[in-house]
Amino acid sequence: MENKNVGYLLIGVSLVLVVIILLFSNTLTSFVDQSCSAEGHGEICPMYETISQQTFLSLGIVALLILVGLVLVFSKVQKEFIIKTKTIHKKNPKKKIDISELKEEEKQVLELIKTDRAIFQADLIEKTQFGKAKISRIIDRLEGKGIVERKRRGMTNVVVLKE
Repeated sequence: MENKNVGYLLIGVSLVLVVIILLFSNTLTSFVDQSCSAEGHGEICPMYETISQQTFLSLGIVALLILVGLVLVFSKVQKEFIIKTKTIHKKNPKKKIDISELKEEEKQVLELIKTDRAIFQADLIEKTQFGKAKISRIIDRLEGKGIVERKRRGMTNVVVLKE
């Protein structure tokens, strides 16, 4: 429940208590009037002082409740702090690779890299049946054009499409 709603509830209950206290005080005063007049005291009855003390004490406590309610109603709501734990990156749209200027063997190697997204250089040698030097030169040319990227993994390289 929000602070403002609790404050309104507290003020409403306090106002009901004020009405009950005043009704109780009036009823008690009428009983005292009847009992003191029945005894025939010409003086002021000592019970009147007690009734007024109890009434003022009760109204003071209710006034404190009303103040607390007002503080809750007019206090600012504390803002929630949200802590980001993950950032979501939008995927960049795939850029079109101009393969019209590529040689046939470069196209063949590029197609193998595209299908696997990342492939070991040794696997390219095995699948294309080209020599180590030739694959190395092809990948060098593709790297120079910004199409692929070589990443060192132990004793071999992984060839990946550049994003």
